[in-house]
Amino acid sequence: MPSSSAVAQYLPFLRRYARALTGSQGSGDAYVAATLEALIADRSIIEDPRGPRVALYRLFTKIWNSVAVNDNRASAEGVLPGEQKLAHITPLPRQAFLLVALEGFSEPDAARILEIDIVKLRALVEESGRELAAEIATDVLIIEDDTFIAMELETLVEGLGHHVLGVARTHAEALALTKKKKPGLILADIQLADGSSGLEAVNELLASFEAPVIFITAYPERFLTGERPEPAFLIAKPFQPATVSAVASQALFFERSAKRRDRRVTV
Repeated sequence: MPSSSAVAQYLPFLRRYARALTGSQGSGDAYVAATLEALIADRSIIEDPRGPRVALYRLFTKIWNSVAVNDNRASAEGVLPGEQKLAHITPLPRQAFLLVALEGFSEPDAARILEIDIVKLRALVEESGRELAAEIATDVLIIEDDTFIAMELETLVEGLGHHVLGVARTHAEALALTKKKKPGLILADIQLADGSSGLEAVNELLASFEAPVIFITAYPERFLTGERPEPAFLIAKPFQPATVSAVASQALFFERSAKRRDRRVTV
């Protein structure tokens, strides 16, 4: 049975999750309080083989899902703009998205919390990606030298409700496309057609404006060594459309919460 201290260390994160889920700090705190009351009444209900954090969130989820009003869209009183966008995603996809993207749970743990299988969890995250993209539609710059991959990405992001600012095959083309209008999201390959670097292009672009960046590469292991600053969002080729959809929505969501963060990527 988890100790009080083991549960207490996760309460700040549970409050964060509850506020984003409900769209209100007061409402979120009320659900957390109800969770603690249920725990005090019966400590055995928080036992779980995957550990106290999963058990705590699982208990919270049971209480949240037991209230019929949660079938409606949450209000956005007293929350940040990014959280207001999340309030417009239907409840179950919103839970799946937040558990994975905000709270950092693994797919098995998130599925356990929601009492669904991993296939269903992935479908919900993909659905949340579509809904969130519709709420935060933006201009997208694609930096990709493979024509077919560029076309696939263009179709994908437009299907999510975004507008493609343009497709650049080289460093120079990327700079030219952003002279008149700045993108709100960049999808970039790392090695480009003329031998130029997508990383260098992105770094030059981000010297004059801010935008979240998703790097898409056939060689992700080269950039995940832990020995240098690394891309925050990295997708391996060949990619699944659902992966791009979910990561794009996560990148845009977190960009709203970290506008002042330095996004310069070095290699």
